[in-house]
Amino acid sequence: MRPTAPLILLTAAVLAAGTLTACGSGSGSDRDTVKVAFVKDTNGKVTVRDDYVRLVARQFERAHPGKKVRLIPVQAAENDYYTKIQQMMRSPKTAPDLVYEDTFLINSDIRAGLLRPLDGYLRTWDQWGQFEPAAKDAAKGPDGHTYGVPDGTDTRGLWFNKKIFRRAGLPADWRPRTWDEVLDAARTVQRKVPGVIPLNVFTGKSAGEAAVMQGFEMLLYGTGGPQLHDPVSGKWVTGGKGFRDSLAFLDTVYREHLGPEVSDALSPSIQTRVAAELLPEEKLAIDLDGSWLGQQWQPTGGRPWPAWSTTLGQAPFPTQHGAPPGAVSLAGGWTWSVPSRARQPELAWQLIQTFQSRPNALEWCVRGAQIAVRGDVAADPRYLSSVPGIGFFTGLVKVSRYRPALPDYPKVSAAIGEAMEAVTAGEATPEKAAAEYDGRLASLTGGHVVARP
Repeated sequence: MRPTAPLILLTAAVLAAGTLTACGSGSGSDRDTVKVAFVKDTNGKVTVRDDYVRLVARQFERAHPGKKVRLIPVQAAENDYYTKIQQMMRSPKTAPDLVYEDTFLINSDIRAGLLRPLDGYLRTWDQWGQFEPAAKDAAKGPDGHTYGVPDGTDTRGLWFNKKIFRRAGLPADWRPRTWDEVLDAARTVQRKVPGVIPLNVFTGKSAGEAAVMQGFEMLLYGTGGPQLHDPVSGKWVTGGKGFRDSLAFLDTVYREHLGPEVSDALSPSIQTRVAAELLPEEKLAIDLDGSWLGQQWQPTGGRPWPAWSTTLGQAPFPTQHGAPPGAVSLAGGWTWSVPSRARQPELAWQLIQTFQSRPNALEWCVRGAQIAVRGDVAADPRYLSSVPGIGFFTGLVKVSRYRPALPDYPKVSAAIGEAMEAVTAGEATPEKAAAEYDGRLASLTGGHVVARP
């Protein structure tokens, strides 16, 4: 999230913050130039995504003599990026021809008329059959049309430090079966290994989807039943027992001081700190996080850590009481989409094909630690050996859930983030925060809610 979480891998080149980077020349306003907007990490460095996009842009220009690619890296925190690209897409003067869209946001942009359907192109594209059905559905609007081509997905689980576990007397093959077993392990670390943060679960408004999807929904979807949106009634579910229990888990983590200091947990920089400092410096025992983490610790990454693959273990995040299937994961992903006000949609589609050729799709999954959405890439030996643990996280796809692909989801997500923050900061009990969420939910969704006990 990747994505829903920013990548912080660095390359030798550095882009000046806030500038436009162009492959070739051209103002971007002529018929031979295609403009591409994508998210850039807030650390101001060139990330693995920057480097990969530039690589593909150069390929495209070589294959299409006379055509130019103008890159528009939008340096912003995740939530700010969504706002900025929406503003850009509203005017023909500022709309890019190709935009990098988080699948959780795509339906609100469809409803706002900001994206154009790609069905006409996809019907004749011989590569579309390689894409996994679930990945295709993530880019599909309520009208049945497809508005983007996915470039990968991700899964989530528990990362744990085996050295810290050994000092705490915990097993190296740790596989918690319930939430209580996760909390018990954190309490054991707290008692036996002072000075180490026992458990990180992202929370609050600043972390955006890293908190809501990666933290709260990992809990919520393990409580059983349709706990966020009911597909039968087509309505949003109020904050019932599963919702309250999920907030209570967070309350336990931060009330018992099992997590980072509250000020740190609610800081916009917490994701970067966890990946670049707390885990590699062995200051954190357990982290509920994504499949992409290991890539930045590679020799070519932003925070090389040679011992990470032997120091860290991975475990599935359990359901609340161990109910089948015994584990839960959330899957996300991003797509390449064409704005409705793009001036060069044909060039944009040709560039999408370049991004999602088999060789380039493989290159991106390897560089970006993506879970492949193309069947031929998922079976490639280079992919399967690209990062330690890739097999574990690919295996979580079978238990992965997806966020509701509905236009109201971003607003609902923001309300969940507010409830998480209130509980984390000690400003509300789980029961009070859930009740306040219920009140906001009805107004955010036009009353399309169904109550759950």
